[in-house]
Amino acid sequence: MQNVMGKNHGVDSSGEGRGKIGSASSPFDSFPEDCISKIISFTSPRDTCVAATVSKAFESAVKSDVVWEKFLPLEYESLVPRSREFSSKKEMYFALCDEPVLIDDGTKSFWLEKASGKRCIMLSAMNISIIWGDTPQYWEWITIPEARFKRVAELLNVCWFEIRGRVNTRVLSPRTRYSAYLVFKKADHCYGFDDVAVEAGVGVVGHEASTRTICFEMDDDDEGEMGWIYPQEREDGWMEVELGEFFTGGDMMDSHEIEMSALETRELGWKRGLIIQGIEIRPANIQ
Repeated sequence: MQNVMGKNHGVDSSGEGRGKIGSASSPFDSFPEDCISKIISFTSPRDTCVAATVSKAFESAVKSDVVWEKFLPLEYESLVPRSREFSSKKEMYFALCDEPVLIDDGTKSFWLEKASGKRCIMLSAMNISIIWGDTPQYWEWITIPEARFKRVAELLNVCWFEIRGRVNTRVLSPRTRYSAYLVFKKADHCYGFDDVAVEAGVGVVGHEASTRTICFEMDDDDEGEMGWIYPQEREDGWMEVELGEFFTGGDMMDSHEIEMSALETRELGWKRGLIIQGIEIRPANIQ
């Protein structure tokens, strides 16, 4: 079983591991099904789906609500609309992975990473600090159908560009390395960001942040500045650029505020046409 768990199996939206069910007998086959379910619940969602391919006994045990309720957040009942009905906790789990839910009066979005069950959050533009964001001549709050939130912020004209967002570590999964991304689009009239260095920072409030240089223009010809972080296209049609990483372990298990920022306050050239959806926080891709 250990060898099977160690392989690079995927997990599809139905929660099935991509493999055939083993026909060989397993020493666990003589265990009561509820006992197998209890053991599997101490693994991860990804390993659980792989376990379903070990034997018929495991396939049956994996379907138990005992397993999937362990992977759901403690407050899952408040996250799911009461009008929504699920046939099992497994179905509910994958719904929370595939269908982010709006929380905090629609200013944040919450979902689970499918393979690990780790918590993910997106702070909407309404939930972050945008300098001059409440001044109509500089920023406009608009509604677009492809946005996750009711309103997004469109940059009309500024020279001082400053965006800051904060998240409390208690709403995230413990002992997890997270990455923060600024999620945005560019309007047809976007200008002022070509080859402009934007300083990004991530860190605990009250402590020195870890900084890097980002850019809002795609690095199409691989001739970008050395060390700059460039945006990537997302599956949902938006773009994202990584602001930095942080870890929710050790002392950060207590209530700590993480601040994420993007600043261009040096060149002070006029800029416009950036549409900000928010800041997304999800588990980092560990290579």
